[in-house]
Amino acid sequence: MTTINNKIWSLSFIIVVILNALVFMIFEMLLPTLPLFVTALGGGAGQVGLVTGIFMLSAILIPPFAGILSRKFDKKILLILGILIIALSTGAYYLSSNISTLLLIRLIHGAGFGLASTYFATLAAEIIPKDRRGEGIGYFGVGETVAISVGPMIGIMTLELYDFQRLFFGGMAVLLLAVIMAVFIKRAPKGKEADKQVSEKFKLLEKRVLFPSFLIFLIGIAAGGIMSFFSLYAIERDFTQVGLFFLLIAAASFIIRLLSGKVFDRYGPSIILIPGSILSIVGLIILYVAESDSMFLIAAIIYGFGFGAIFPAVQTWCMNLVEEHEHEDAMASFFNFFDLGIGGGSFVLGLVATVASYQAVYLVATIVYGMALVIYVVYVVVKGNPNKHYGKSVHVDKQAI
Repeated sequence: MTTINNKIWSLSFIIVVILNALVFMIFEMLLPTLPLFVTALGGGAGQVGLVTGIFMLSAILIPPFAGILSRKFDKKILLILGILIIALSTGAYYLSSNISTLLLIRLIHGAGFGLASTYFATLAAEIIPKDRRGEGIGYFGVGETVAISVGPMIGIMTLELYDFQRLFFGGMAVLLLAVIMAVFIKRAPKGKEADKQVSEKFKLLEKRVLFPSFLIFLIGIAAGGIMSFFSLYAIERDFTQVGLFFLLIAAASFIIRLLSGKVFDRYGPSIILIPGSILSIVGLIILYVAESDSMFLIAAIIYGFGFGAIFPAVQTWCMNLVEEHEHEDAMASFFNFFDLGIGGGSFVLGLVATVASYQAVYLVATIVYGMALVIYVVYVVVKGNPNKHYGKSVHVDKQAI
């Protein structure tokens, strides 16, 4: 029977989901358009990878301080600060007259994003009942999924109808609205109590989440290939439906996230990660060999199902491996590894694109995803039943297995 204590959809949770979606929407809006802005400034494939990479490097430097900061300041205030930095940085992109200025602004933007993304996740986790965390994080991620579809479409359509000025200033306006909305978040009492238990010790890495974080690092490399280079790959392959491609990824991710969270809570990560990895690999292979619009769109759907299931599952896995007051450390490691995968991967894949082609980027991404799947399967074989090892909040129905 449902009680107040296991209610997921509180007003504060809804606000957090919406704000997280808005921040990611603007982030996604810039992914297919910033490479075009870089080329407009005279940059090439290497500079595109560098612009993405330096953003992720900056985002990585902030989360390890999340635990220390949350002991000294309220998490809601830190979240608002992060969103404000993102808003001002987004508008400032238009001031870039060369690649060097763009890199500096990108560095500041990454710092704000690292701050906001960590506290979005931890605030959501403290609002969600512990025994429904997989389901709740799945719903929380739906906002990001919607953003993945809307963001790139808005970005591409804005450039088609207007220019970079309206793209950047429009994004800033949306984020300033998000700053105002964030004021109305009410934190759960258990979250404020957990803040008092946070250690003031700097923790670069939470060792207990090292393995799932390494998996998300590999997945981030492949995701970086799609995020950073697909617009240019589409031009190379004469594919024109870039907005629809991202929309289908998001739609597939949206559908699977509505289902995968409950499955995770009941059975653990293997039933999500293994099929999800296989689907992602198949999607990337189709993307690599695609020669028609229909093949690109099929690739988007299959990849969307895979990635949409994997990301919230690994995120929840990391949270379940630590105590409530250690969520910042767990999320710092999770997002740092993911951002490192996207940033470092984008830089390396940019070199691959320069030396070979944009198509080769997706061959490398497929290989990396295959490595992640093999490593996880080996882990399962060595550890035995993974449901015994992935966290404390899952209640496994042995008869159902």
